[in-house]
Amino acid sequence: MSASSKLDLDPGVIADCRAAAAQIAGQVGAEIDGKTTASVERTVARLLGVDGANELDAPLPNVLVDHMRDRGELGRGIAYWLGNALIDDQSRTPQRIAEAVDAGELDLCALPRAQEDAIHERITRECERRLSEIAARMATRRELRERLGESPPPLRYVLTATGNVYEDVVHSLAVAEAGGDIVAVIRSTAQSLLDYVPYGPTTEGYGGTFATQANFAIMRAALDEWSQANGRYVRLSSFCSGLCMPEIAAMGAIEGYDNMVNDALYGILYRDINPVRGLIDQRVSRMINGWFGVVINTGEDNYLRTADAIEAAPSVTASQFINRQLALDSGVPDGQIALGDAFEIDPPIVNGLLFEWAQAQLTRELFPDCPVKYMPPTRHMDGNLFRTHATDSLFNLVTIATGQGIQTIGVPTEGIFTPHVHDRVIGLENVNYVFDSARDLGEEIELKRGGIIQTRAQEVLAGAHDLLERIAEIGLFAALGEGVFGDVRRQINDGRGIEGIVQTDTGYINPVSELMQGAPSRV
Repeated sequence: MSASSKLDLDPGVIADCRAAAAQIAGQVGAEIDGKTTASVERTVARLLGVDGANELDAPLPNVLVDHMRDRGELGRGIAYWLGNALIDDQSRTPQRIAEAVDAGELDLCALPRAQEDAIHERITRECERRLSEIAARMATRRELRERLGESPPPLRYVLTATGNVYEDVVHSLAVAEAGGDIVAVIRSTAQSLLDYVPYGPTTEGYGGTFATQANFAIMRAALDEWSQANGRYVRLSSFCSGLCMPEIAAMGAIEGYDNMVNDALYGILYRDINPVRGLIDQRVSRMINGWFGVVINTGEDNYLRTADAIEAAPSVTASQFINRQLALDSGVPDGQIALGDAFEIDPPIVNGLLFEWAQAQLTRELFPDCPVKYMPPTRHMDGNLFRTHATDSLFNLVTIATGQGIQTIGVPTEGIFTPHVHDRVIGLENVNYVFDSARDLGEEIELKRGGIIQTRAQEVLAGAHDLLERIAEIGLFAALGEGVFGDVRRQINDGRGIEGIVQTDTGYINPVSELMQGAPSRV
């Protein structure tokens, strides 16, 4: 712990929590080892250059992977079959192979089989070339960020959700003009449950805009143009979750996204995705984000929307330990792990502000190298816009005083309807006012020894310690079945997407994982 700790936390308890989280993550790794998913294999195909959709709007990565799954041969990995096809005909590319399969002109199982070593070498070489191209573009983006510069943290994270990508551009530019630092385009409702990624620009969506690679490119180009013209870099974020989690990570890297909402458990808890499927997909998606230098945002804040914020606080802290360890195991460094926390205690509770301060300071001190992402008080917002705005002001005060890394801004009309641009601008004005007027407040304050804030933080940490020890004893999958997070129960053999889990065969090839696992970022 830092010498500047304000909470007088017990280093031994913290060490025990980290050890338990490592044990839990190791158990997860053992359970999902030897398995892949349809989405992971589609991701490999995308990173090898397969793109586009057929006349029925079926994405070619889906066509290719389904071609092998229908034949019961996906256990070797789509890379094995692509590598064999490349050896069979040197003029082929992964894209042409996918197009030929879609046209019914090529059956990958009917080709003569090359030696496994030759297949492995050929497809690894192809993958390394394509990953290097993406990494070079991401390195150029990092240089652009450094050259143009960004605001000091906490970075102001603003959501847009029109359903029309071109309207999202208008909203995003307004956010940039008002001082926003990160624009996040919310995905259309229930896209998490689609086991494919729609293709092309989209202009209709409910509660958000479809995450497609074309939409990513449109948003990226617009914000890059604004950043260049105004001499301040604005980051772009999307939602890397659901049944296509690793594919969206790949698309984000290809199009130069800076941040991705990428939680280990959100889809399992709140979209009823099968736990094994979800944890396999998160491992590969985070591996991609880590390797390409993308900051991931976790979602522990969601627990406080389905469970009482005071009682559930230890589960938030426990999940942060687990989420961080799973990310580290996937190759994401602390500097790219924006753990989730939220200001969600019901406003009328006496000393609620002190309890919120304790939770925020606790998260900040437990994970000093992580750019914690702090969420606004949306659960208890109603039609009283004045109370909402006042509550957001307290939220902004805690954010700046506890040194959070990223802040999703509160908006006066949050919880009533999807906020308009001017509502977001009002929210940003509130943030800017509080951040400027209280910039060094945290450095000026020492917390009372044994006072409300210290005592509350120590109680939450103790509760998280007990919960982590319990989860380490029974395993994460059993704990999910007991509903320890967000009061939501999920069983290992239930949930959406379970049919997309594939047991790998001897000789399984995944050059993406092989090149990224344990390797330093190329960006």
